[in-house]
Amino acid sequence: YVPRTHSKVLLEGLFKAGAGSIGNYSECSFTADGTGSYKAGRNANPVKGKKGKLHLEEETQINVTFPKSKEKSVLAALFEHHLYEEVAYEIYTLDNVDSEIGMGMIGELELPQAEQDFLDILKNKMNVSCIRHSDFLGKKIRKVAVLGGSGAFAISAAKKSGADIFITSDIKYHQFFEAENKILLADIGHYETEQFTKNLLVDYLTKKMPNFAISLSESITNPIKYY
Repeated sequence: YVPRTHSKVLLEGLFKAGAGSIGNYSECSFTADGTGSYKAGRNANPVKGKKGKLHLEEETQINVTFPKSKEKSVLAALFEHHLYEEVAYEIYTLDNVDSEIGMGMIGELELPQAEQDFLDILKNKMNVSCIRHSDFLGKKIRKVAVLGGSGAFAISAAKKSGADIFITSDIKYHQFFEAENKILLADIGHYETEQFTKNLLVDYLTKKMPNFAISLSESITNPIKYY
């Protein structure tokens, strides 16, 4: 909420700080005009109005969106470009999906596979002795969602993506019910989902620093054994 005469200056400052971007659009905002009121106290230093007297000011309410990562810089810009000694602001969390960030991956097979056949390949590729899974759905596997480590929190997201199977670990008993006959859940073990991460890091670092010696650990830290 800013004096109407100063709204443009504030809005430009917020844009420069990274606010107002939605997908492929920038400098997005919504404004509404109204009348604000306040009475400055004895220790206040009002930019407009006088101490001890009710002041009415034509103000503009500015609404902009920003990613959580830019909150600090956007608030700094707000305080820097706002006229008032005390700034009133609100922050709401939106459900907009940022396609540039997130956890896990989704891919599609060139040829759909039967559920049991896919799990056989999964066991072989990931070198696991057993797989905990939800009920078979009797349909082909084509779209695959993967999230290493404890990924049960993303079951809902995997279903919304339209994936046929979600591969992760540490799924609790009642969480298997979240499959709701819409997706096949496959828990292959925490260590097993992350075992190849170090190889990916080595490949990445080798490309970025070709003259830097990198040693790949051969230690197996998995505390879980299968009988």
